Amino acid sequence: MLQETTTATAGGSNAEALQQMSFANMIQHFDPLAWIVFLTLIAMSAMSIYWMIYNFVRNMRLRSSTDRVMATFWETPNAQDAIRFMEEQPKSEPFSKIALDAAQAASHHQRHEGSRLVESLNRSEFVDRALRQAVTRESSRLESGLTLLASVGATAPFVGLLGTVWGIYHALIRIGMTGNASIDAVAGPVGEALIMTAIGLFVAIPAVLAYNFFTRANRVTNNKFDTFAHDLHDFFATGSRVGDLGAKR
Repeated sequence: MLQETTTATAGGSNAEALQQMSFANMIQHFDPLAWIVFLTLIAMSAMSIYWMIYNFVRNMRLRSSTDRVMATFWETPNAQDAIRFMEEQPKSEPFSKIALDAAQAASHHQRHEGSRLVESLNRSEFVDRALRQAVTRESSRLESGLTLLASVGATAPFVGLLGTVWGIYHALIRIGMTGNASIDAVAGPVGEALIMTAIGLFVAIPAVLAYNFFTRANRVTNNKFDTFAHDLHDFFATGSRVGDLGAKR
């Protein structure tokens, strides 16, 4: 009979301990620092999700439009029609903006023939400078949100670790105050510590994976920027289209 009572008491203590380790119980017993850590992780997660969705949608749009935009530009017989086609593209489409900057640079240089500008920079150099600036600008735009993803991936585990240390600290205080190191006495603080660690990892891992994925995707797009810019330079510096230059070579 005594053994059954002891078993029942132990079972009740274990059940109470498990309840104290639940997420709902953790929220109810948060102190100010725990709330700061928790809300910081939630904010970091929300910002990461926003930039992951934003970059994913942008990369899908680029993937679907890049080849079409470049092919249409080179296949349009009339240069003015090709430039007009680029002007009709959305503001977020980068290849059209690079082409338009090159066209504007060539046109500006042509309008100022005989001026000191033309004497200091020939047509090829002027177009090349405009293309470099355009490629740099569009490459920078591709990196939107990547710094935040990298920062979240690097810091979220440590923010969660701060909550972990704080939870263990509370567990040690409770042991010191009660002199009881049983699971039901420390389950709450230990559960808080473990959950904070899990949240920190849950926030950090997707951010790191997304950062690596988008960095690789941007590297491919930047290579296309460079190739397109070289072809544009040949076109606006010599007046010959890419196909014509290939035939001459």
